[in-house]
Amino acid sequence: MNVLPVGSLVCVTSYSPFRGLRGTVRSVHTIAADLDEHFCFYLIALEGVQIKGPIWFEYDEVELIAPLVTLQANDEFASLKFAPKRTFE
Repeated sequence: MNVLPVGSLVCVTSYSPFRGLRGTVRSVHTIAADLDEHFCFYLIALEGVQIKGPIWFEYDEVELIAPLVTLQANDEFASLKFAPKRTFE
């Protein structure tokens, strides 16, 4: 199981009222059990909802849309693209 990094953009895939919503991973909590499989939970800040705080989802209830590295690169590009033009006198 690959653990998603904090800051990753995800989509909720569980059959719940939140299905199809996007959000950002704010925290990751893993539980190592005696089983062969680890349990992982993500605290997700959902976009476009009236809920004030982030919500916990199991690892199989969310799907990665964009990793943190891509988001950081896009932010840097956007800041360059929309930066005011400088004139030298």
